[in-house]
Amino acid sequence: MIAALSDAIGAGALAVGSVLVTLLPFLPQSIATQPEQIMIIVGFGGQALFASRFIIQWLKSEGARKSVIPVAFWYFSIGGGAVLLLYAIWRQDPVIMCGQGIGLFIYARNLYFILRPTEAVTDK
Repeated sequence: MIAALSDAIGAGALAVGSVLVTLLPFLPQSIATQPEQIMIIVGFGGQALFASRFIIQWLKSEGARKSVIPVAFWYFSIGGGAVLLLYAIWRQDPVIMCGQGIGLFIYARNLYFILRPTEAVTDK
C-alpha cells in the first residue's frame, strides 16, 4: 500500500513538474521527468513550514515576555507535518511516517482543545 501511495505521489510530482515546465519554459526539462527534483522542494517546504512554527512561537513569547504558544503554532505544525508526511510516504520511510503521523494527531488534538466551545462547569 505504501508503495502504491509513493508511486501516486511521484506521478503527481511529475504532473506538477510538467505544468511548471510548460508555464515557466526557462526551468530545466528534468523537472518534468525526475520526481526527485520536485519532491526535494516539497520536503524543504515542509521543513520550512515546520521550522516557522518555532519562529512564530519565539516572536510571540518575546512580545509577551513569557513563554506563549499561539494558535498559529498548531496550524504551522499541522501544515509542516502533513507536507513532511507526504514526503516520507514518497520516500517510503517508516521512521518519518511514524513520527509525523503521531505528531499530526497530537497537533490536531491540541487545536481541537483550543477551538472547541467551552462547556459550562457545574459543581457536583
